[in-house]
Amino acid sequence: MPGPPPATHRRRNASSPSADRFLTVHRDPHSAEVLARGGDSEAHSVLERAGFVPVVRLHETYHRAPTRLDPDTEDQLATEAVARLRAAGYHVDCDEDFDTDRRPARYPTLGASVAHLAERLREATTTQDAADALTELTVPHDGVLAAIEQVLYAAADFHDGLGAAADPYTARRLRHLADEQLRVLRTDLIHTRNTLADRHAPHPRRSTCTGEVPAAERERSSVCACPPPPRTAPVPSPPAVAAGLRR
Repeated sequence: MPGPPPATHRRRNASSPSADRFLTVHRDPHSAEVLARGGDSEAHSVLERAGFVPVVRLHETYHRAPTRLDPDTEDQLATEAVARLRAAGYHVDCDEDFDTDRRPARYPTLGASVAHLAERLREATTTQDAADALTELTVPHDGVLAAIEQVLYAAADFHDGLGAAADPYTARRLRHLADEQLRVLRTDLIHTRNTLADRHAPHPRRSTCTGEVPAAERERSSVCACPPPPRTAPVPSPPAVAAGLRR
């Protein structure tokens, strides 16, 4: 009679999380590389913040430790990644050398703060609401795009004199992104924001429900003044088909 399944298998079946909540972090027995596989885009963000490098293949994206690290440093990097992934609620199967009970604190990321603007746009009910959200991208002094421009120039300055043959090209490319590509994006977004700011119009498919009951409402048990949504007329069933024609 076969024995019980491994403990890790029992734990996985007990919680039944989706497949993208599972990851593996192992040292490959053939290449000796530390590799992380599995997970969704959030897990990949955790791995990259922990120091891993993404590898994009045709049918798979996985992560590896940076090259030219000594084994002890690779172990520390992998252990930190396992700790962060588990703190984020992921199920991680890893080598014993990478296993840890530590769960570091999680903090809001800069990207999450910017993504809040998308939520504001999804909830916008007027052109002014949408313009206000886009304004945070386009203002010249401390807007999001202005900050990205500063980052690109700072990265270009860092590559100047770094020493490798490709570094001057990388610096020029980063400045090109700031001077040309980002300028096009900023120009289009500024035009979109200014056009919305001048319209002063409610969105025809979005309305704000205050939940207030009109003063003349006799049924005070009502909780909302909005008209009920229109009912969709039922689709008539197809006519019955006769079993056959009599001669």
